[in-house]
Amino acid sequence: MGQFTKLVIDHDVARLTLARAEKRNALKRETLQEIVTAVAEIRARSDIRALVLSGEGASFCAGMDLEEMQQRATASDCNDQWRLDSQVYCDALQSVFTLPFPTIAAVNGAAVAGGVGLVLACDLVIVADSAFFMLPEPLRGITAAMVTPLLVYRVGPGAAGRLLLSGERWSAAQALQCGLAHDVVPDESFRLRIDNLLKAIKSGSQQALAITKSHLTKMSERDVIQQLQASMNVSAEARQTSDAREGLDAFLQKRKPYWQPLE
Repeated sequence: MGQFTKLVIDHDVARLTLARAEKRNALKRETLQEIVTAVAEIRARSDIRALVLSGEGASFCAGMDLEEMQQRATASDCNDQWRLDSQVYCDALQSVFTLPFPTIAAVNGAAVAGGVGLVLACDLVIVADSAFFMLPEPLRGITAAMVTPLLVYRVGPGAAGRLLLSGERWSAAQALQCGLAHDVVPDESFRLRIDNLLKAIKSGSQQALAITKSHLTKMSERDVIQQLQASMNVSAEARQTSDAREGLDAFLQKRKPYWQPLE
């Protein structure tokens, strides 16, 4: 068990929970490192049939920790720090995405910004009907570069563009309509739906499921891993602009940002 995550092996199911409910499970660099470590432990076991990724409390994940981002912005080596953050986030997404068995995102509440990326790294997305999705990065002067490859892979460029460019909140029903969610259930039935899905998964062959996951990725004609790697630079560079600094300051100061025009 880490400081910001909890890993429980329940017979043949790994349950990895973001455990920072008081901060809506916002992602610190240490949280992402814990995810990478936990997934490596899970990957090394031959008895695991599925992974369930969830968040403690009322939110799934609020994205990156803005207080930590503010510290990065004022650091003397801020550019290097941005790149380290992008690298560890990429590592976390890639580690979940490449697991050889089915993975379930149990979205019990809001999934925002970087939290959407964690959802998209999973094969199956079950959403409580009170949950919502949002990519507000442009409202903060930055981009959701690391989320983009997985979002396009899961829902296609059209739906991805709407979510990426508008910054609007998507309800669970809207997420279901575009394919971001696979099932939306009442809050009171949420755990039961996850359990039933796990039963269905475990009735299949481990070998067949592993081959199916690999085949699915190849059939997409998109090298998602290569795209994630390329997106690290875009993510880091976007955080170095004057609008990125202004967006973060404005959000923390609860005021409207003043954007600079394109040169």
